[in-house]
Amino acid sequence: MTAAETAAWLLRRDNFLILTHLRPDGDTLGCAAGLCAALRRAGKTAAVLPNPEVTSTYADYVSPYWASDGYHHETVVSVDIATAGLFPNNARPYAEAVDLAIDHHPSYDGFAAECCVDPTLAACGELVYAICLELGQMDPEIALPLYVAVSTDTGCFVYSNTTPNTHRVAAALMEHGDFYRKVNKRCFRTVSLPRLKLESLLLAGMEFHDGGAIAIAGLSLDMMTQAGAGEADAEDLAAFAGQIQGVRISATLRELSPTRTKISLRTDDSLNATRTCALLGGGGHAAAAGATVDLPLEQARHAVLDAIRQIQREG
Repeated sequence: MTAAETAAWLLRRDNFLILTHLRPDGDTLGCAAGLCAALRRAGKTAAVLPNPEVTSTYADYVSPYWASDGYHHETVVSVDIATAGLFPNNARPYAEAVDLAIDHHPSYDGFAAECCVDPTLAACGELVYAICLELGQMDPEIALPLYVAVSTDTGCFVYSNTTPNTHRVAAALMEHGDFYRKVNKRCFRTVSLPRLKLESLLLAGMEFHDGGAIAIAGLSLDMMTQAGAGEADAEDLAAFAGQIQGVRISATLRELSPTRTKISLRTDDSLNATRTCALLGGGGHAAAAGATVDLPLEQARHAVLDAIRQIQREG
């Protein structure tokens, strides 16, 4: 469905429960909060399913919209979720009951009964913004979380996915207040000491291939403990290795358990990240994708490099 068709669909329904993805980022949480606020402004009953993995960076933006215990829903909507495999544990009972998926991933797999998907957009927040306009709803309460969504999924508008539309949407949202100043300070200009320690540990153990064009960094549970770091300190570490001069392809591996590893891949146009991560059971965008594999951290290093090599051979 288009944004206009989606808005009309939403207006015909009520009692919404909005789902966000595993290890939630600013885009999924901002979209959920913004859409929830817009639906409430439109006279609907709406709430966001609490995400147990939300960090302190984003909690303030979405917690006012959490569903209370015993909340009765009729319509289930997911935001920024490409596959039901990315549902948190408490959302898994809804895996086959999602009425509408709003997403921007090319790898969206069609798990919902209806969908509004636009892979040309840098952030799902751009799509939710368009839907909110079609609902006839936009104010500072809606604009704030949507700005969080759009700004964080583009690295404060410096990632290669950023488009002219991204800037137009951000500018329109900024017209609703100066909240963006605090968002930018919190999300892009504040670094904890544990975060700096993590970056130091990542750099010390980083592997380089192809003359420095490929960088593979591994973040172990032991490193998290050593740095005294929490989840908020590890947010957006996937972008760290790609900042090094000469690196064109970077993979950041996060140990989830001794036998399970999350892979985040960032690339330029020399490699399709989605195709690469698809070999590992994941997906995403052409320049940013991910996968979770049932492998120890060191084996996952070899697996991601093998996948990169395969896609390079295929051209």
